Amino acid sequence: MPEPSPGFRPTLEAVAARAGVSRATASRVVNGGAGVRQPLVDKVRRAVDELGYVPNHAARTLVTRRTGAVAVIIAEPEIRIFSDPFFSQQIRGISKELTAHDTQLVLLLLEGPGDYDRIARYLAGGHVDGALAFSLHTDDPIPEITRRAGMPTVYGGRPSWTAAQDHQAVPYVDADNRGGARAAVRYLRDLGRRRIAHIAGPRDQASATDRLDGYRDVLPDADPALIAEGGFTAESGALAMAELLARYPDLDAVFAANDLMASGALRVLKEQGRAVPGDVALVGFDDMDSVAEAMDPPLTTVRQDIEGQGRLMARLLLRGLEQDREGAQAPASVITPTTLVRRASA
Repeated sequence: MPEPSPGFRPTLEAVAARAGVSRATASRVVNGGAGVRQPLVDKVRRAVDELGYVPNHAARTLVTRRTGAVAVIIAEPEIRIFSDPFFSQQIRGISKELTAHDTQLVLLLLEGPGDYDRIARYLAGGHVDGALAFSLHTDDPIPEITRRAGMPTVYGGRPSWTAAQDHQAVPYVDADNRGGARAAVRYLRDLGRRRIAHIAGPRDQASATDRLDGYRDVLPDADPALIAEGGFTAESGALAMAELLARYPDLDAVFAANDLMASGALRVLKEQGRAVPGDVALVGFDDMDSVAEAMDPPLTTVRQDIEGQGRLMARLLLRGLEQDREGAQAPASVITPTTLVRRASA
């Protein structure tokens, strides 16, 4: 059979003719349908390769009722998404897993309240098969938007929104935030530090409250003045550190709820003439290489597998979509372990 001429765009009919099968058989093979004998499957796939056939997306969607795309929703301003390496690592993990399953990532950004309506319309329009959402805050409308759209969703982080208690089967991926925080504070205590402060994250996010709870598990009688709230940014960590030093000039250790806040805290400690770790031991959370290892001294921190969590989120969603087609139960949530990584700051 002659090879196709330049500019020729092969059709499904051409694939069927090359393979010597009916169009219906070729369609079932191309769209992942069952009930086709393996020799015929091999013939069709060989014809697809030889002709360079690419399925028509709209037609394939009609057959499979799948778009081959997944929305990724991050409930943070764009400037933070592109400046915080946490998000790039999580998106990298999601992208790797989706790519391995021939699925397109669609990033939906939130800049203000008006964007929620846009996202609600997009999800309700059937443009994606499911959604991955993370960095949600307690009053975030995203869970209700995805529920109303009937959109299968996996969340990054333990659900903490008000209605979460009514939806116990909501699948999510999270790190052992509370256990990791306990390990960090216990380590500082075992070093002999007695005035251990905590720079907490925003109280409307589950990861921050879990890490604060871990701090309190080890130091239940700690003075509330040893706790200052930041916003998971370096600037907020610096402000919180200055606030803590004004209240407790003789503090001798700090556990920051993420590495970026720890970096801001370190800058203020140096500016105020405090040696780290001589005067003040410092521990963070996340273990982002671009932050923790770049600090001087390098940061002792709690490692969570950020990229791995992104892959797990995508894997749970894809598995859930497949199980939904087969009438099976939704996938269970996953809590990933954390590990204390000791470096020179404590």
